[in-house]
Amino acid sequence: MLVRLKDVYKIYGEGLESEVRALDGVSLEIDRGEFVAIVGQSGSGKSTMMNVLGCLDVPTRGTYLLDGTDVRELTDKELSRIRNKQIGFIFQQYNLIQSLTVLENVELPLIYQGVNADDRREMALAALERVGLAGRIKHHPTEMSGGQQQRVAIARAIAAHPPIIMADEPTGALDSHTGQEVLHFLQQLNREGTTVILITHDNGIAATARRCVRLADGKIVDDRVQEVDWL
Repeated sequence: MLVRLKDVYKIYGEGLESEVRALDGVSLEIDRGEFVAIVGQSGSGKSTMMNVLGCLDVPTRGTYLLDGTDVRELTDKELSRIRNKQIGFIFQQYNLIQSLTVLENVELPLIYQGVNADDRREMALAALERVGLAGRIKHHPTEMSGGQQQRVAIARAIAAHPPIIMADEPTGALDSHTGQEVLHFLQQLNREGTTVILITHDNGIAATARRCVRLADGKIVDDRVQEVDWL
């Protein structure tokens, strides 16, 4: 079991009259190699769920085991190491550094991992070739379309071959055709064995995953395997 949440709470303002239970006793298991969509409307808790699953935040109460490790017992440095090596993040707004070239953006997390210059360049070039941007390595994000910027973000996420890809509304800023290309790529990664966790408010996007977990008011209200016509 890759991911195991048991009775997880994320509470803001605990004990106050204004207390907010963004996650309210959530239990969830995700196996290696699954493609799971976590879907819900604004305020459902899906962004908090992503932050907890991605080790960007820790539960207030409950247990989160990631590959057998209790996340709540880790130091900030250890959490950072997990984010760098085990999880590749893809965000709606790309989160690229405008002053860096495409190649430098993809290399950046590899620098944090301590990968030497020759190896990280090779890894970054391979990732950019895979997303069809090998000819744009010297460009800056401002010189590229939204779809191209998202492909740079995908290359950055996959360059170190992390076992988990976490995609937060990855098609939200894209036109429908480009969004379909991004979803196709996520599905291809999943076919190759990568665990993909997709966060979305869109039921149509969630329908591209093999499993759909629906959140409302910080609770899981539905969890089902679904038939998928893969792109």
